[in-house]
Amino acid sequence: MKTLLIEDDPILGESLKEYLEESGIQVHWIQDDREVEYIYSFDQYDVIILDLILKYSKGEDILRQLRNKGVSTPVIILTAKNRIKDKEVCFNYGADDYLTKPFNPKELLLRINALSKRKHIDETIKIGDVEINISTKTVKKGNKEIKISKTAWELLYYLIKNRGAVVETERILNYVWGDKPVGDEIVRTYIKELRKILPKDAIKTYKGRGYKLE
Repeated sequence: MKTLLIEDDPILGESLKEYLEESGIQVHWIQDDREVEYIYSFDQYDVIILDLILKYSKGEDILRQLRNKGVSTPVIILTAKNRIKDKEVCFNYGADDYLTKPFNPKELLLRINALSKRKHIDETIKIGDVEINISTKTVKKGNKEIKISKTAWELLYYLIKNRGAVVETERILNYVWGDKPVGDEIVRTYIKELRKILPKDAIKTYKGRGYKLE
């Protein structure tokens, strides 16, 4: 799972990033909220965690702009603002959850996990004789567990999230590798790894575009 954290407090941001990553969640932390406008695709994130009191703009304005752009990624507000009026504004702008500071990091983790499931991914996915458990991040063929690399798992999870649709190679690169300087070839390498596990023709190639998980 991959999250976008927009938080200008360096101590809170660092501790949250560390805690969530220890829990197996990738975190792209933005401390300078002006960087939001340079994000190419928000689709690469499963959940966005958004502070309201930021250095250069209001979190409420960022939220409204995201929804106006058609960004549907779940957003959880993380703020010291605790008035019901503040919550009303954010929910009206399209927030999915609202957590006030101070908070227990475990509660944030639980809420992130709950929000990520709103994309309606079943707990257990079956592709032919292969069974994939999203929660435990395990893959089984028959009764035998098949171990795959962390990167291969991220790619598989992203294809499952978008199952039935062609996923452009650029979106895959953004989701799995982020800012790392890699190209299309590395995607082909990991697609090849997944094809060794999944049934034949489970992943279709669309030349010049991307891949589709059937």
